[in-house]
Amino acid sequence: MEPNTSTVAAGLKKVRAHITEIAGKAGRQAGEITLLAASKTNPAERLREAFVAGQTVFGENYLQEALVKIDALKDLPIEWHFIGPIQSNKTRRIAENFAWVHSVDRKKIAERLSKDRPEALPPLQICLQVNVSGEDSKSGVAPEEVADLAAHVAELPRLRLRGVMAIPELTKFTALQRSQFRMLKEAYDQLKQSGYDVDTISMGMSEDLELAIQEGATMVRIGTAIFGPRRYPIPEELVRQAQP
Repeated sequence: MEPNTSTVAAGLKKVRAHITEIAGKAGRQAGEITLLAASKTNPAERLREAFVAGQTVFGENYLQEALVKIDALKDLPIEWHFIGPIQSNKTRRIAENFAWVHSVDRKKIAERLSKDRPEALPPLQICLQVNVSGEDSKSGVAPEEVADLAAHVAELPRLRLRGVMAIPELTKFTALQRSQFRMLKEAYDQLKQSGYDVDTISMGMSEDLELAIQEGATMVRIGTAIFGPRRYPIPEELVRQAQP
């Protein structure tokens, strides 16, 4: 059964309450944490339902799918975040259509986003993706290479460095997950100490929200807990109109 408006709204309400509860127990304020609705595989209608329920920040992983939804929802003041892997031939469309990019892990990609960002738009807000688990299958710069990439991004026009992002290993071992979250927080702290005007630690999803907030997340990327199980494969109607 397709979730109706009340189901999406209920999911949002439950997630917000959970964030408030976790933050309180961790001695933090819920207002310190931005909820990003990770909306891949969900059609524009469900995103509109979330917007009506008060959600304005959405993250998309796949460019072609996202472009369909961006066009369908262009009447709404949505802040679009690109949170998926970036191919070099997709930087122009990403730079033109998104306010934030969380997944910058190469100088070449940063340079292309800078070149492709229209001057009429505000600077593109950038997070550096860090591979805190060391998995070959994960995108991201190694923790020891964050400083070098940050220095490069900070010098590029049309970009603003905001912080770091990671997708820790999905594991049942709490201590391992916590150590990876702490690794990202340490990378962020090092940027702060080096004088960068950063304010964002993008980490935590539906499965590991509590640990992420305990370890300092300022932005959490939640999909399943809001929209329900994702639909795979991606429905053809989500991408058909955006084919190049």
